[in-house]
Formats: sequence, structure tokens, C-alpha cells
Amino acid sequence: MPTTNLADAAIRWYDENARDLPWREPGTSAWAILVSEVMLQQTPVSRVLPAYHAWLSRWPVPAALAADTPAEAIRMWGRLGYPRRALRLRECAVAVVERHGGQVPADLDELLALPGVGAYTARAVAAFAYGQRQPVVDTNVRRFVARASRGAADAGPSTTAADLVDTEALLPAEPARAARASAAFMELGALVCTARSPSCTQCPVVEVCAWRANGHPPAEGPSRRPQQYAGTDRQVRGLLLAVLREAHGPVPAQRLDLVWADDVQRARALRSLLDDGLVMPFGERSYALPAQ
Repeated sequence: MPTTNLADAAIRWYDENARDLPWREPGTSAWAILVSEVMLQQTPVSRVLPAYHAWLSRWPVPAALAADTPAEAIRMWGRLGYPRRALRLRECAVAVVERHGGQVPADLDELLALPGVGAYTARAVAAFAYGQRQPVVDTNVRRFVARASRGAADAGPSTTAADLVDTEALLPAEPARAARASAAFMELGALVCTARSPSCTQCPVVEVCAWRANGHPPAEGPSRRPQQYAGTDRQVRGLLLAVLREAHGPVPAQRLDLVWADDVQRARALRSLLDDGLVMPFGERSYALPAQ
């Protein structure tokens, strides 16, 4: 099956089986797509959906978020995880207003120049918001392409230039259809060509999958284990932020001391929040979310 037919098969499957997600609705703004892509980083769709709706209800355009405070962005982020993303989104909104008149740019280089927008997010916005022919490569796409094209069980621990080249080679020439193919590859990786239990019999490209043709060889090296959360500094950071989000003013250190018994770990977590700009000192022994 030529690569164009592979993409066609993926698109046909996508048209019939794609999840009904709000950021895929026709007419969704580039800003809404950017917000969704940032929120979906390392976060399941089920957790993103309520946060996405709440965020866009409050800040439907970049100018609305840019006019609000970092503290409110952190509060609205809630327990979505990796709260630095909230600050980066607000910084991005400010830059969009200052550099682009409040409109998320379509040019890839201009997207890459925005605060907190990396190679994946920039290409995702260019493809899904503006219908451009861009290799949109996340973990699911990397795995799907590695299997279908190279016969490998996975694509390794991080995105490489080869992943972009291999993915782009599978895209149709017509930009809007290429963007559709990118979405299809992503959905196939998320729902069918999964890491642990791929449903090969349900895959629309199974007949030309190099991995299947090679006898499903296992991944090289040790398998990646899920990251633990309980007892980590990430958990302590989340507990500290939860107290600060719910407060209407500075929080004394004595109150923060109650959230975690280990003084050393609690102090380390608080220091990391200060270093990330998520928390600011207030007076001698109090802390608050950043106001500006």
C-alpha cells in the first residue's frame, strides 16, 4: 500500500471512529486549539475536558487571559498537574496580544517564538487550526509511525529529526488532508496502536504494518515504567499549591507546614515552587500566588 493510501485508510478510520472532542469541532479557534494542546501534555483527556471548558469560558481570547493575573491562571489550572503550564499559557497570551494583535499566528516560526510553545505544540496549532501540512509528532504518533514504517515496537524515549521525517513522508501532499491525516495518526496511536495492548485486528493499516510483518518484535531495552506520584515532591508541591489557590491572601508558613510532615521534603517542594515563579514570598514568613 503506498503511503498516500496508508494515510487515506487512516483518515477513513478517523472519520468513522474519532472521539467527539470539543477542540476538534469545526470553527474552533486557534487559541482554543493552543489551550487544548498545552493542557493535553502528559494529561489524560478525561481530566482536561472540564478544565478546558472552564478556561475558555473565562478567557475565550488571548487578550482576556493577558489582562488577568498569573495568580488567577494558577487558580483556574486547579489540579490539572504541571502548573507551570498555566504561567506559560498566560505569558503566551501576553505575547500574542503584544506581537500579533491578539490573534494566534499561523506562521510556524512565529508560533515557535511564543513563550512555552515548543516544536510539537507549534506544529499542532499550524496543522489543526490552520490546515497546514506539518508533521505533528507526539508519543502516540511516534509509536504508530515507528511500527507502521520501520517495524519497531516503539520510537525510543524522545522525539528525533527522524521521527519528523518519517511522519512527514506519510502525509498527503494536500495541506488540509495532511492535517486530517496527522489527527488520524494521533487517534490511532491513542486508541488502537497502544503501547501495551495494540488492537492490530482493528487497525486500518494492519495489512501494510511493518511491525506486524516483522512478527511484532519487542521493544529494545527495558520498558518504561509509569511515573509514581504518591510521596514525591510533585505531590507535596500540589498540596502546597492547593492551600495557596484557595486562600484570598498571603498564607503563613505555619499553615503550609501542616500539609506535609517531612520538613526537608516540604521545604524542598516550596523552594521549587518559588524557583518556578508559581509562589512568591510575602513578608517574613508568608507566601502567596504571584500577583503580576
